[in-house]
Amino acid sequence: MGWYNFVILLVVKTAVSIPDSIFEAADQMAKRLGLSRSELYARALVKQLSDEVDDAVTARLDAVYSSEKSDLPPALADDQRRRLRSIEW
Repeated sequence: MGWYNFVILLVVKTAVSIPDSIFEAADQMAKRLGLSRSELYARALVKQLSDEVDDAVTARLDAVYSSEKSDLPPALADDQRRRLRSIEW
């Protein structure tokens, strides 16, 4: 298989319909970031898909811990607060 066929198999072209205002905003963002529109859209989809996975994991964890007591002993909670304040976010 030649290089040309290899590249074709890695990329799928598709057409989508979006409002003009979103298209224009995305086009400006792509230019500002130095990306092609395709790269910007691909990154946006990757982020959305990742967020969906994160939301599913959070929902599962919420379900598990909703029936578990999650109170920390006061001394441990105070220690956590102190440590979190010292971290540079």
